[in-house]
Amino acid sequence: MRAFVALMLASAAMPAAAAPDLAMVARITDEGMNRGEVVETIAYLTDRIGPRMTNSPGMRMAERWTQDKFKTWGLSNVRTEGFDFGRGWSIEGASVTLESPRRMSLRTIPVAWTPATPTGGITAPLVVAPMSKPRHFAEWAGKLKGKIVAISLPRTPADATKPGFERLDDKAIGELDEYQQPVTSPDDGDGWFKYIQFGKQLDEFLAKEGALGWVRMSYRDNGLLHGEGYQHRDTPKLTGLELTAEDYRRLARLAKTGDVTLTINSQVKFDDSDPNGYNVLADIMGSDPKAGYVMAGAHLDSWVAADGAADNGAGSAVVMEAARILAALKVKPKRTIRFALWSGEEQGLWGSSNYIERHLASRPANPDPVKARLSYDFRMNQYPIEKKADYNLLAAYFNIDNGGGKVRGIHAEGNFAAVPTLQEWLAPFASMGADKVVASPTGGTDHEFMAAMGLPAFQFIQDPLDYETTVHHSSVDTFDHLRPQDLRQASVILASLLWEAANADKPLPAKPLPTKPKMTDPFRYVDPDKKD
Repeated sequence: MRAFVALMLASAAMPAAAAPDLAMVARITDEGMNRGEVVETIAYLTDRIGPRMTNSPGMRMAERWTQDKFKTWGLSNVRTEGFDFGRGWSIEGASVTLESPRRMSLRTIPVAWTPATPTGGITAPLVVAPMSKPRHFAEWAGKLKGKIVAISLPRTPADATKPGFERLDDKAIGELDEYQQPVTSPDDGDGWFKYIQFGKQLDEFLAKEGALGWVRMSYRDNGLLHGEGYQHRDTPKLTGLELTAEDYRRLARLAKTGDVTLTINSQVKFDDSDPNGYNVLADIMGSDPKAGYVMAGAHLDSWVAADGAADNGAGSAVVMEAARILAALKVKPKRTIRFALWSGEEQGLWGSSNYIERHLASRPANPDPVKARLSYDFRMNQYPIEKKADYNLLAAYFNIDNGGGKVRGIHAEGNFAAVPTLQEWLAPFASMGADKVVASPTGGTDHEFMAAMGLPAFQFIQDPLDYETTVHHSSVDTFDHLRPQDLRQASVILASLLWEAANADKPLPAKPLPTKPKMTDPFRYVDPDKKD
């Protein structure tokens, strides 16, 4: 059944939400639209600082610069909170050259946290040996010594069947308004765990076989590169580089018909000076310490193929601009308004999950010692949840991390009780196209673990633009793919919702504290062929 019916029934039983403070909405809109600085903020963050891998030199610069901006704008209690993350890593240069049967430069990027080659690089024959599961290793045992290994199966080019750039219409947003049964997977993140572990197993196998390095194929066509890697807790033994899909296919075709020789050169640098990642936090202090606080957040870290503009420099700039707007208006909210720029999101929400464990609520550690070292995903099936000091003080959390597109509304995350209030607060922005509240949750970003603990945590709906089709994690995630007017609109809406939440008579309703669920389908059988 469509969630619309459920939402109407739920809202009918509740008292009407307080009307928004339209005078303050007008002031916020005027400041953000006519004297806004969000475009200058995102330009500095992307063009001058650039990519911000957690614990990299770029991220350290961003941590300092964002704190300086918050202080300049007059925010209070500007600080960092550290958490154990691991080695820093950055790229100084990389190249892959086809030496024979003809000479040409190939487009490449090092895979994150893989080590450097010796100075000058490695020249060796190429062998195409696709491996995606441990059972594939037997086929290539004894055949890889002294080789550079192409580990990806050359994917066939796919037709582009969807638009490359998209603005949401009412129909598309309406399709999000459907309640989804919360599911706690009984496999304890088994698929993600196998993916991470396979990377380690492959590296160990290649090193044992005497391979000199490896290359993989980009998962997108059209010359895009990504370079993601998830081994920041355990440094791989061998150099790994990613090639564009087109260059990789060319190598595979050549290898089918004759010998291929490559030179790979990856000049990367590890930094062990400080293993801590840092969240940046800043406050606008409230007048009533007992009233708790409201919060806005976005992740400051990025991958390194480009400048991390849409993911998530845009969200970080919007959070910073909301802080600047409210500080410029010299507001005196009842509740403290807290602004968070998270670190380590790209490797598994490390920064926000550390904040949760430190301040809001905790789960028992995963009993598997290997999984216990990994991201918070592997604690999501652990119960009971224990409330911390701030659990009942967090009145609302708003996250923004879906690129640089215009805000169109908000995901209620199945929190029926919060829907009427969210609708009231968004109503003034109907003319900006941002008045939709949908039932469905959205995941993969920093509000997710908060919402999973019953907290009133929400993520905005945004126009996709070319985020998923082109920009996300790619080598073209630059300022050019942002839309300044969309960023101004998002900043105004975020600042307004923060103001309303900070001054509401009551906190936004929370969902019940989750307890260990029963298996959702006790009669489901697992396909034994999919277990590896």
